[in-house]
Amino acid sequence: MLAPFRGVRYAEDRVSGLARVTSPPYDVIAADNETRLMAADPHNVVRLILPRHPAGRPGSPYQDAAADLARWLADGILVADPVPALYVYEQAAAGPVVLQRGLIGALGLVPYAAGVVQPHENVMPGPVAGRRHLMEATQANLEPIFLLYQNGNGVATGLVDSVADGRPPLAEATTTDGLRHRLWAITDPAELAAIAADLAPRTALIADGHHRYAAYLEVQRDLRDGGAGPGPWDSGLALLVDSAAYPPQVGAIHRVVYGLVPETAARLASAAFHVRELPGGAADVPGALAQLAGACGCGPAFVLAGRRRAWLLSDADPALLRTAVPDQPAELWQRVGGTVMSDLLFARLWGIADDERSVRACYDPAEAVAATDAASGGPDGAGGSAGPGGLGASTAVLCCPMSAAQVYQVAALGRRVPRKSTSFGPKPRTGLVMRLFAEG
Repeated sequence: MLAPFRGVRYAEDRVSGLARVTSPPYDVIAADNETRLMAADPHNVVRLILPRHPAGRPGSPYQDAAADLARWLADGILVADPVPALYVYEQAAAGPVVLQRGLIGALGLVPYAAGVVQPHENVMPGPVAGRRHLMEATQANLEPIFLLYQNGNGVATGLVDSVADGRPPLAEATTTDGLRHRLWAITDPAELAAIAADLAPRTALIADGHHRYAAYLEVQRDLRDGGAGPGPWDSGLALLVDSAAYPPQVGAIHRVVYGLVPETAARLASAAFHVRELPGGAADVPGALAQLAGACGCGPAFVLAGRRRAWLLSDADPALLRTAVPDQPAELWQRVGGTVMSDLLFARLWGIADDERSVRACYDPAEAVAATDAASGGPDGAGGSAGPGGLGASTAVLCCPMSAAQVYQVAALGRRVPRKSTSFGPKPRTGLVMRLFAEG
């Protein structure tokens, strides 16, 4: 499942610090945070994963990223490790609390139909194309996807813990969120063989990185169709975590619906939900989230917010829920917030699609609410949606998180929930180790 590779890492004596040149994954970085990361160090990895290309200048952002990567390698900012390795990666909170340990390696790519790598979310073509173009230009996997496997506590996990507890790390950094990140390399042939034997019969769930895995497969397919034989494109960079030893944290991903007036959204939602205006309004995001958490245990619930007001949606009408979300088993699908949001709230009540043009996904609920004040058009300047409320206003939709058990149920059924339904954490830090096709 995971093969050793020659990792490419920052030369710490050439940069201002690993915390200042690494970043969160590309899809959770807000525009203002992207600017701060770029200002932190001229070699921050965000310049590679989210390249900015000046308007009107020849070329593309992907070519810019490839040029930066080549220059950093030539200048010794990035250096390949001497021998192939699997990398033990640890994330810990302040003090001795270890949140997560896993293995970073080159994941052998297989079609979804093989059932070895199991998705649970749909993807959108835009982000897949963007990640594919970046990979093709740089000839690299710049950040790992995040995989989980069940029924663990086997040999691989034992070795991971033994290495982390007993050997000095290759790299270590504490980031501004208070997390300590540490990295070790396993190169011993006997240890690598033991890990391979333990992982060989297992399947893995994609926790985070559906768009990147889809891009991995597209690059592999395009090269194979073009006559390329086996090569480094048959693998993709991945972090694999034993979910029995290190249970994941699952959070919600929220939405900003462009062109939908909040008062109109609440009025239309009342056809299927009990709607109660929250006294703190949109300014009290913590209070709204507390109200939402209390309602989530009883069934699908949402908070709508915008224009200084907020409403709690709960107690969905069972008959409308059944007709809008007819998938079986009902006790699963009619309690998954992403499907209820997409099929009942968006499609049935508001007459909109959860697409990239008119709906923005937000990991931070406060950011989603703040975006309703700033937005007068669509995401990324694309223009607003001709939704029920017209243009010039936006509505934030705050959601309940899925449980890990629900995610595994969806994957076991071979089904998928709407795009950006789950946020697994802690997410791997981008830039600690990268994989170049030239290095295997």
